[in-house]
Amino acid sequence: RRVHGGTSLKMRFLDVSRFILRKKHTRPSSSASAQVFNGPNQPFEMKSLPLPSKLAYGELTVKISLATICGSDLHTFSGARGQAFPAVLGHEAVGVVQSSMRPDVKEGDRITWTLADSCGSCRVCSRNHLPQKCPSLFKYGHSGLVSEGSGLHGCYASHILLRPGTHVVQVPATLPDSVVAPANCALATVLNGVSMLPMKEIESVLVQGAGLLGLYAVAVLKHRGVPNVFCVDINPSRIAQIVKFGGIPIDSSRMNVADMKEFIKDRVGDGVDAAFEVAGVPDVVQQAIQLLRAGGHYVMAGMVHPKSQLNITGEQLIRKCLNIYAIHNYQPHHLDEAVQFLAESVDKFPF
Repeated sequence: RRVHGGTSLKMRFLDVSRFILRKKHTRPSSSASAQVFNGPNQPFEMKSLPLPSKLAYGELTVKISLATICGSDLHTFSGARGQAFPAVLGHEAVGVVQSSMRPDVKEGDRITWTLADSCGSCRVCSRNHLPQKCPSLFKYGHSGLVSEGSGLHGCYASHILLRPGTHVVQVPATLPDSVVAPANCALATVLNGVSMLPMKEIESVLVQGAGLLGLYAVAVLKHRGVPNVFCVDINPSRIAQIVKFGGIPIDSSRMNVADMKEFIKDRVGDGVDAAFEVAGVPDVVQQAIQLLRAGGHYVMAGMVHPKSQLNITGEQLIRKCLNIYAIHNYQPHHLDEAVQFLAESVDKFPF
């Protein structure tokens, strides 16, 4: 996955991470192989970790078929994101159940799973419907090797141990591993964002950023019948992908906001019904405020980092009667919807 300014870093990360992700076993193993992260910009270390001999109720051991690299892992590797170490990174994956202590999941099932484990019973989970903010939240690929249980909680390994509060989704045979693996991060997050929008009144959307989340957003919105989905980016290779997913490209290196406003006005009138921020760049917020219609809807999902100070006034939001939705990660049902969306559209879009 391309990350702006991070191509060489990505290649270094790939070199140390591709070691084991398609290794086949003729019989269940008693140990797992893992690439252990020992700190920013340090070489990964291959280690053997024991698989649990017994599982608690609700636990699963899963043999990883394929893992993909999230931008957050690149940030961890470079030191831009804090992370306890040693650790096994990685949270995007698909795999096959090796052993199960759940009545509805059996050995041999091909599954993906939520990137976090939550209790499901506290007020935040059950009443506020934000399991991703559970006080006892555990995030796969973001915990220390020694301090958190078995250490088998990252996807850059041959196996992973899933906890009882982790939602799993059966993967249809029609979906390749490479299509499914990123669903439990970027795609499920996009579906959370789309769920904020009153879709019956949405006829035009501006997607800010044509990275993985942005292209997913374009595809989901087109699949749900939105006729005009604009997508703005500055990167030529990303802009070239927008049309393939049904979007109308806008090149911000060639258009300023005034130009974009005229471009959009010619097609949909005075502003888009909704905007979807997945660029991670604070400056695009001003762009969205100017391009949204009065009463428009703005979903913000990309700026999950401290360098996200916004240069806006309350007056700008209030006078335009804008609806703002800030979302982070997702609820379990969004992963169900993500896999269902892929099953319905795998032949429609070039995932």
